[in-house]
Formats: sequence, structure tokens, C-alpha cells
Amino acid sequence: MTKPIKKIGLFFIIIILLPVLIFAFHALITLNQTEKDIEEIYKSQLESILYSVNQYSDDIVRSWSVKIQSAVDEGNGNKNTIRKKIGKIFQDNNAFKYILISDSAFKNNIFINKSSVVENNYLLVPVLKENKLSILRLFKLKASGFIKIEPLKINSIENLQLLLFILDDNQICIIAVDPIDFVKANLLGKIQNVAHDEFIVSVDDSSHNQNIYSTETVNFRDLKEKKNLWLIPQYSLGIISKTKTIEGLVKERTNTSVYFIINLGILMVIVAWFGYRNIKREVNLAQIKSEFVSNVSHELRTPLALISMFSETLSMGRAKSEEKRKEYYNIIQNETERLSKIVNKILSFSKIEAGKWKYNFRRVDLNVIIQDIFKNYKFHLNQKEFVFNFVPADKQLIIGADPEAVSEAVINLIDNAVKYCSDDKNIILKTGREDIRFYVEVEDSGIGISASEQKKIFEKFYRVPGENVHNTKGTGLGLTLVKHIVDAHKGEIKLISEPGKGSKFRIYFPAVID
Repeated sequence: MTKPIKKIGLFFIIIILLPVLIFAFHALITLNQTEKDIEEIYKSQLESILYSVNQYSDDIVRSWSVKIQSAVDEGNGNKNTIRKKIGKIFQDNNAFKYILISDSAFKNNIFINKSSVVENNYLLVPVLKENKLSILRLFKLKASGFIKIEPLKINSIENLQLLLFILDDNQICIIAVDPIDFVKANLLGKIQNVAHDEFIVSVDDSSHNQNIYSTETVNFRDLKEKKNLWLIPQYSLGIISKTKTIEGLVKERTNTSVYFIINLGILMVIVAWFGYRNIKREVNLAQIKSEFVSNVSHELRTPLALISMFSETLSMGRAKSEEKRKEYYNIIQNETERLSKIVNKILSFSKIEAGKWKYNFRRVDLNVIIQDIFKNYKFHLNQKEFVFNFVPADKQLIIGADPEAVSEAVINLIDNAVKYCSDDKNIILKTGREDIRFYVEVEDSGIGISASEQKKIFEKFYRVPGENVHNTKGTGLGLTLVKHIVDAHKGEIKLISEPGKGSKFRIYFPAVID
């Protein structure tokens, strides 16, 4: 029986779980790919925003280069005129600190600063020499018709950014700007426009780990998407969504999908478990019913065969002595009673199953009911060499009950004690009071019941497995009837038992208190 149930359960679980596992695996793969796509799209959007800010700053410096070129052209080689015209450009932007215009040999220099027109170009000329390769590359680009603005790497001029580009007539122009002033004077409007209500944009000095400007307070480390400013490479431009970061969006979506898959898996496991349990129960019930039919058939066949055999013996006059005839009559009577009990038990169970069992409740003394049972069974059990005792309560135990049903419940417990007795044939009936309840107790010294089987013994057709079962006659309905009767009386049945140490069944009934 166990192997077919295990096979059915395994097959059922595979049928249920396999699609779930395939779906979960596919969902996770798809989810990972989807999240990568979302992350790439989101990064592309952020990068395009950062690109627009960089492009805007580049356009500003290009406009400066156009103005400077115009001033040089209008000066027509006159340094003083060029200085005056370029000096007006200083008034338009606080970020300007110095401007140097030189030829390709770095000899014919025009140096202009904000405060004076003194040619202190000794600060900038060495820088030109340090970036000679970059200058040559810019000349080549200029020759091909492309003007590029190049930020120069500097060591000698602190806190300034030098921007280099080529003017016409092979002249070099260097603009020295204060990076902080450049950002605040030229980029704040663009940054605020980009940020709007959706993003936080921050400009940070990466070399000093210092925030220059931010649309809102933000931790430098939280800016996952960063780009260096083209014209001020040591400054980084960072952006983050006000609502959720890329990681937050990915994590939220991933968690939602994972939770869904986990919950679906748990649900399917629960469904599989309940399905397996129901199948197991039905298979067990079918097996128990089959064993019940077999047991009942054997139970009925045996007394019928004995009754038929001994009645035939008596009718043919084969019993020669009166003693033999009495013996045969007793056997026929006992087997008839046994047959009657089997039939009555089956009929009672049938009434319970059909909901037709009717109880006749009235006030009765539990002591009186059990005393009558004891009198009726004492002789019979003593004949079978049982020690049968009754320990009644010292007071009346008034309950509202159907006395016939209570008697049947107790008799079934006594029958079980007889069937599953051991060498120590001892049965004790006892009545008493516990709190506001009265009880009757049937204690035996039989084979006992293991803890794992105690919860199952009240199930219909169930018989405790073991060597004794096949040798002990029974239908597996006795304890089911007892449980039904106890429940109908709103009582409770408790069992204390250990294998080899006997069993103690105690039935509680609500007390009727005057």
C-alpha cells in the first residue's frame, strides 16, 4: 500500500511542480533580460541628459571663441585694440580670469587679465609648451575645417581651467576660467531646467570629493550615473531620479516578480500537498473498505458455519449425551449473539452514515448505566478468565444522555479490551468527577496502542496494523461508533496508552447541575 501511494504522490507532485519550475526558470531568465533592457534604456536617458548639459557648456565656450576671433580680426594686429575689445568680453562673464593669444612659436603673445593689461604671460607660456602635442593636433583639425576646444592639463596654475582653441592665421587662444564661477555663471540655468521635478543633478569636484552645486541635497555616492564635464574634466556631472534610482527600479521589479514566483510556487506546493493528501486518504479508505468487507465476510461466515454445523448435528441426533447437547446449544447461542452484535454494529454505523441515528436524551445516573453493564458482563468475562472490576463514584453522576447509546459506547470499549488483551487479563470500569464533568473509564492491561496510531483509531474501518490484527476478529467500526456517540453528547474521549502497557479510555460527559 505504501509504495503505490508514494508513486502516486511523487507523480502528482511532479505534474504540479514541473510546470511551476519551468515557468519560474523562464520568468527569471526573461526578468533578468528585461531588467537589463530597462537599465540600459534608463541609463541612455540619463546619459542623453548629461550630454545635453555638456553640449550646452561647449556651445557657450564656442560663442566666446567667436567673440574673441571677432575682436582679433577687428584689432588688425594692434595689441592695444585687441586688448580693449577682449576686455569688454570680461565684463560679460565673471568666470574669465586670463586670456592669452599667441602665435605657433609662442613668441608674439597678447596677455589679458581681468584687473590689468600687464603681460604676465610667464604663467601660461610654459603650459603651452607642456601641451605641444595637443596643440599640433588642434592645428591639424583646424586645417581640416574643424575647431575643437581642448581643456589642458595643468600643474602650475591651481584652481583654474585652461581652455585652448585655434584662431585664424594659426593663432592660439587660451582662456583661463574659474571652474566654480563657470558652473554657477553659465550652467545653473541649464541644470535646473534639466532637473525640473524629476531629477537631482549635481556638479562635484572629483579630485577633492567636494560638491560644487546640487539642485537638492544628495550623497555623492548615490549618484550612480556620472559623466565628466568635457571642458572641466576634474568636475563630474551626476544625475539621479527623484523617485527611484535605476537600482531601485530594477530591485523593486525583481522583488515583485520573485515574490510572485515564490508565492505561486508555495500555492502550487500547497495544492499539490492537499491533492496528495486527499488521494492518499482515498486510496487508504479504499484499502480499508476492502479489508472491512473481507473482515466482515469472515466475521459472518464463521458464526454461520458453526451455527449450521452444530444445528445439523443436533437435528440428526448425533449428540449422544445431554451434556453434549447443552454444549452445542451454548455454542449456537454464543455464535448467534456474536452474529447479532456484528449485524447491529453495521446497522448502527449505517444509520450514522445516513444521519438517521436518533438519540433519546434524558436525565440519567452514569453510575447506574455502568453498574448495569458490569452486572451483565461480569459472568461472561469471568468465564473467559478475565478479572473484571468496577470502581463507582461515591455520589450520583447525573448527566443528560441516551442510556442505550452510552451503554453501547462503553460495551464497545470493553469488547476492544477483550479482543486486544494480553496474558494479563484485567479490565477495570471506573466512574468519577473531574471539575464540572463526569466520566466513565475503561482500563485494560492489553497490548496497548502506539502514539502514532492513537489519532487514527477513531477513523471508520481503521484497525491498528500489527500481528494481532489478523488474528483478532473485528470490523474496525467500534471506536468510530464510540466517537460519534461521545460527540453527540457534547462530550470528550481521551486515551492514555503505551505499547505493552495497556490502554485507558476515558469518556467525559457534561454534568447536569440542579
